[in-house]
This record gives sequence, structure tokens and C-alpha cells, in this order.
Amino acid sequence: TIWGNHSETQYPDALSGGYCMTENGRKVPLSELLANDIDWATGDFIYDVQNRGKAVIEARGLSSAMSAAQATADCLRTWLVTGTKDGETVSMAVYNDKGYYGVKVGIVFSFPCECRNGEWFVKEGLQLSEFSRKKLRITEAELVEEMAGAQELIGMPPAKKIRTVSISASSSGSSLATTATDSDMSVCLTSRM
Repeated sequence: TIWGNHSETQYPDALSGGYCMTENGRKVPLSELLANDIDWATGDFIYDVQNRGKAVIEARGLSSAMSAAQATADCLRTWLVTGTKDGETVSMAVYNDKGYYGVKVGIVFSFPCECRNGEWFVKEGLQLSEFSRKKLRITEAELVEEMAGAQELIGMPPAKKIRTVSISASSSGSSLATTATDSDMSVCLTSRM
């Protein structure tokens, strides 16, 4: 799972809930497979993933934008077309409307998600170590700071929060989107011609 922001504070977590399938179909937890490599999994591995964009630029001499575009396409395909396999998760930056894993409500944060029928669901119930919780707090703090900066830039008072977003589509091609904030509700109806 990649938790948090798409920056050097992101937390690539190889130890919470991941597994490999053996040839006979047995799920082996990554924490078991990496038991003798905990220092690597909580050190070099994290650093390498956090800095992979910079490494791509240095190796290719080109932007890593194509890598990000491919990751976006893969994510959208999983979310909207194929879904995740039973027990599989995909890391997705989603609007945190419920305070998953103790992360501040109202920010977009990468969580382990399952996708079914064009909808995503944050996988809940993973047991996180104190090390993992600390890493989540670091990337959360960066995102909260970025959100405050963005709100200031557009003149939005920090207290105004989006609570829900829902979109429904009809067979006629119309869609209805609603957003609710502390002070108002907006509804947008669109139609394909």
C-alpha cells in the first residue's frame, strides 16, 4: 500500500496486510516473508519508492510524467472497468470522508482500496504498527498544510469542508452530482446530447 501524499512523504508500506500467493494458492503475509529484512522494508525500500520519480528523471534524462500518466490510467481501469480481485487492494488517493485510519477528514489521501462495480471502498481493519502510524501522520500533516495553502490561494475560508460527493447516472445519459458543505449544498445536472 502507498499511504498519503504523492510526494517524498508518501509511505510505501510492505508490512501491513500485503501477501504473496504460493504456487499451491496459500497466502503468505509479506510481514512473514520480510521478517529477516525489516530494516530494508522500513528503510531503503521506503526511501527508494519515495524518490522513484527523481530516479526516473536521472536515469532517462526525461520527465517522469509518462509514468504518472500510466499509473493514472491503470488506476482508472481498475476502478471503473475491471475492479479488484477478491482480497486484492489498489492504492488510490481518495476523498477521506470518514477519517479512515485516524487520518483527518476532508483531505484527499492514498489508502488501500477495493473496487467493485465502478465504486471504490477503503479497505478497513488493517493493523498498523506505531511506525506506520507515525509515517501516516507525517504525510497527513503535509497534505493538511497543502490544503490550507490552496484554500488561502483561492480565498476559501479553512472551516468550509466538503462532506459528501455523489454522482448517479441514468440510462438517458443524464447525471446528477451533489456536494454538501457546512454552509450550502450544490447540485449539478448534466446531460449528454
